[in-house]
Amino acid sequence: MPATPAWPPASTPRLYTDTPLAAGAMVALDGPAAHYLLNVMRAKPGDPLLLFDNRTGEWLGAVAEASRRALSIRIEHQMRPIERVPDLWLCFAPVKKARLDWIIEKATELGVARLQPVITERTIVERVKQERLAAQIVEACEQCGRTALPDLADPVKLPQLLKDWPVGRALLFADEAGGAPLAAVAAPAPAAILTGPEGGFTDRERAMLIDHDSVKRIALGPRILRAETAAIAATALWMAQHGDWRGG
Repeated sequence: MPATPAWPPASTPRLYTDTPLAAGAMVALDGPAAHYLLNVMRAKPGDPLLLFDNRTGEWLGAVAEASRRALSIRIEHQMRPIERVPDLWLCFAPVKKARLDWIIEKATELGVARLQPVITERTIVERVKQERLAAQIVEACEQCGRTALPDLADPVKLPQLLKDWPVGRALLFADEAGGAPLAAVAAPAPAAILTGPEGGFTDRERAMLIDHDSVKRIALGPRILRAETAAIAATALWMAQHGDWRGG
């Protein structure tokens, strides 16, 4: 007897929608999402589709109607509730476009709860296009299976970040001048990681950070890391020690 094929198939498209989802609801898709489904995936009535809304989780739907530029999706049932990601913020100095996109993509895949651009004295890229970063977040969530989008905060200067820092949240300062290995630092959630710009932190910034009550200095190995490498390496180390990589 032949095996029953998996449903929905592994190739089922998966997209984010800002429309609240529920069984029996009809969802209209247009714009880039409709273009992708109609012209790339060749979607037609009856085809399955996975949608998530950053509120209720992931749902299975099916194309009910398809025109040249829009589709109607009938929601059938919930596949997964919205996930609870570890309460980790990634605070990072913006870098050049392609590398900044890489930070956003990989941090989203790793399960970061909040992305906070931080303007430092040596930050080269001070104008951050939030809409483009938000689009990167959505695309990364669609690809990696996340059901909850990380928050994207507006850029803030380092002194203001420290002034408004919430009590009770450890700030792991990745200091190129040295610090304790992350594995030796007790910093479970809620926590945050701070990585610097391409030129590193200035002496004044380092003194400001070391003097802050919530800051814990960490080292990321014996080699000099690019800014984007440091951000993702520190995130991966924290997830393995305190996040949802531990299993169980």
